[in-house]
Amino acid sequence: MENCSIEYALKVIGGKWKLLIVWTMSQNGVIRFNQLQRKIDGISSLMLSKNLKELEEDGLIIRHQYNEIPPRVEYQLSELSKKLIVVLQSLGEWGSEVYQYKNLSV
Repeated sequence: MENCSIEYALKVIGGKWKLLIVWTMSQNGVIRFNQLQRKIDGISSLMLSKNLKELEEDGLIIRHQYNEIPPRVEYQLSELSKKLIVVLQSLGEWGSEVYQYKNLSV
């Protein structure tokens, strides 16, 4: 069962952009689409929109649409995704260790 849980988690956060989107949102709090796109180098509007929709469907982000003119949409992390930030911080620490190891052994 544990292996199935890991596979499912990787499916939810898999792909090139999802973890970067979640991490960027964690660093910026409530954020609008264009702000988020400017902070993620290389992501197209179409790809950001697709990934945000999938993250919302999986319960990792919350989308707030305000009925104003012009329309305003804001995104924020859900409580579920805030638990993921702890994992990402640990992954970052591990990445630093691997980076140092590779640079010392070269």
